[in-house]
Amino acid sequence: MLSCVSPFSRVLAFCAFLCVLAALREAAFDLALRPCLEMTMNEQPTTRPKPPRFPPWLKKRLPTGGEAAAVARMLADLGLATVCSGAHCPNLPECYARGTATFLILGDSCTRSCRFCAIPKGPPGPPRDEEPEAVAEACARLKLKHVVITSVTRDDLPDGGAGHFARTIRAVRARLSETVIEVLTPDFRGDLSALDAVLAAGPDIFNHNVETVPRLYPAVRPEADYRRSLEVLSHAGKWRVAVGGPRLYTKSGLMVGLGEAPDEVVATMRDLRAARCDILTIGQYLAPSAAHLAVARFVEPSEFAAWEAEGRTLGFAAVAAGPFVRSSYQAESVFRGRRGQEP
Repeated sequence: MLSCVSPFSRVLAFCAFLCVLAALREAAFDLALRPCLEMTMNEQPTTRPKPPRFPPWLKKRLPTGGEAAAVARMLADLGLATVCSGAHCPNLPECYARGTATFLILGDSCTRSCRFCAIPKGPPGPPRDEEPEAVAEACARLKLKHVVITSVTRDDLPDGGAGHFARTIRAVRARLSETVIEVLTPDFRGDLSALDAVLAAGPDIFNHNVETVPRLYPAVRPEADYRRSLEVLSHAGKWRVAVGGPRLYTKSGLMVGLGEAPDEVVATMRDLRAARCDILTIGQYLAPSAAHLAVARFVEPSEFAAWEAEGRTLGFAAVAAGPFVRSSYQAESVFRGRRGQEP
């Protein structure tokens, strides 16, 4: 076929090919570089700045083996959600591989829209009546010695979901009487009777996160209140004294890297101790997506070590501070490492 084409036609075809190639190169240049040139000329970025590169201490190896997949399948079979998945936690592969997870009850969408959190805001459905038993079944299958149960915020429910928390605690206790039960709750809009319903169910650890320093609340947690969160923790601490019964530890967590100053972190730690908080976690904030608050800085491990030492000086029974620390990350190890046996 090509032998029928004259040499002149071949030259024309080759020239046409070069013209097309030149046009494509020009188009590629236009698409790739013109926005950058316009940005420089206008001195106004048209898109969100690229996030900073992760430092070496924020890189970790993924675990191998099929344990994580087995945990994920089991959770799916029981229709259970986890905050590990919902909040895009970087520790999910590690925790699933160790055969543990933090259960997320009361739905997978939230009535609030904290700007750091990956869990979507939206109208949640009604609580699942069978969910407490499903959580207990999962805990039994995983043979957990330390269970962490948290929830989305349910401002749409009269009790904020406190009754559902209580039923879940009792269901797990009925199946695993010796297991340590830790709950991480919302603030229940400051409703102390709702909080009492959770405490009366007998958790071993009551956790409520302040999340950040008070100055940043309008930007980070616009629908929450720093003083209200402290009051929730303080009430839990007073409750254990008032009832004079079951052992109960209180716990809270902070994210850093959102723009707080180091002295603000220490001041918040002091506020938490004044509110009878026993256990503290401090970890690096990582933006779940470009739509969330940007990371202001990556905190160096030495700063976490200093806060951990400061926390012990302030009298916390246990402090976990580090780049990958989260409220429920290695919660069993943190609790076992506490100083003293009673709060």
